[in-house]
Amino acid sequence: MKRILTAVLGALVLLGLVGAGWYYRPWSDFAPAKIRSLDDPEHYPTTYQRMDEILPSTGIDAEAPAPFPRDVQSLDITYEWQGETKTIGEYLAEAKVTGLTVLSRGEVIAQTYGYEADAQSRFTSWSVGKSFVATLIGKALNEGLIDSLDDRVDQYAPQYAGTDYGATSLRHLLMMSSGMAFNEEYSADAPSDVRPLFFNAFIMRRNPDDMIALIERDREPGEDFHYISPNSHVLSAVVRGVYEGRLAEIIQRELWEPLGMRDRATWLQHKPGREGVAIGYCCLQASSEDYARLGQLYLQDGVWNGERLLPEGWVDLVSTPPTPSHEPGASRYAHRGYGLHFWIPENYDREFYAAGVFGQYIWIDRTRNLVIAQNAGDADWGERSMEMTAVFRAIAETVAPRGAFQDVQRLPRDGGDQ
Repeated sequence: MKRILTAVLGALVLLGLVGAGWYYRPWSDFAPAKIRSLDDPEHYPTTYQRMDEILPSTGIDAEAPAPFPRDVQSLDITYEWQGETKTIGEYLAEAKVTGLTVLSRGEVIAQTYGYEADAQSRFTSWSVGKSFVATLIGKALNEGLIDSLDDRVDQYAPQYAGTDYGATSLRHLLMMSSGMAFNEEYSADAPSDVRPLFFNAFIMRRNPDDMIALIERDREPGEDFHYISPNSHVLSAVVRGVYEGRLAEIIQRELWEPLGMRDRATWLQHKPGREGVAIGYCCLQASSEDYARLGQLYLQDGVWNGERLLPEGWVDLVSTPPTPSHEPGASRYAHRGYGLHFWIPENYDREFYAAGVFGQYIWIDRTRNLVIAQNAGDADWGERSMEMTAVFRAIAETVAPRGAFQDVQRLPRDGGDQ
């Protein structure tokens, strides 16, 4: 009996050591223990500056940087919020903002950093990366690599053939109206499908294409607005198919180089090396100014250096709610609506924005020819989203009062001249 107990205890100790070894992986740069550290809200502002140190990634090089002209000023701005007059400084502190860049008519007119970040820091995009993927869909459409947004996914991404996603149109994915049964929640204590999807990719090294191909439809596509991240990953698979490559390489060739992005970036993938598949619903790491540059492309109606990169009418398409269910206030997202992979604020006036959890934004104001890029590590970002709109509108109205500029399509003097 004693020998049996000793053997059992020995086996348990061995299993414990094996489990600890697997969890902490001292021999690996990408251990589950490090990945779980992403759940600590206290460290969000610094963790989200080093995601590509925690998780595998592929580099995106800035081969021909073309910095914006600069006339940086301090933002001495106040705004009204819930009956109180607040300062921009108060908002930056409360929202745990790590980087903020403001472009006015293609010129950097304000820039600030927090939590030891600087101009070269690579901030994670979270779902702002979705809008980069959508931009590549638009670029492929402009180049004739995609015939129509009403084409099915499996026409361009054969790995989804025979699945519900394979039979879904690109348009319904862009609209977030795929009809798929998937629960997207971000609070740690809420039932969620997106958290297991993220952690299974990085901890269990499961291919995200394979996992997402198993998701089934529970209603007809196009019926309603139902925001879920797998839609964007499937679009990234379409991008990989039409451009025949890996997502980071495509981003570099099709966006980073044509737009003259200033800094090196990275995109997270589910495992190291060329076998890794990029997580297409999030996971770009880039500088504050380079996030703003995507917004400037949209201000310029998809034209850069005199070349049309996005189809004529694309900017109007993505910034307009496609159905009544996409209008602000018509869904569970009470004070914002949705276009095609861009959000639309309440009482919008040619304003739309890319958004990611915990306070990542690219705000585009076509009336005032203004872009605001924000990165943050704000655990209370959801409760602060309406205040964000008030802050960004206060910046816009101060920098470019309504009616001050008529030439709203004017292009930058450098790095984006027509």
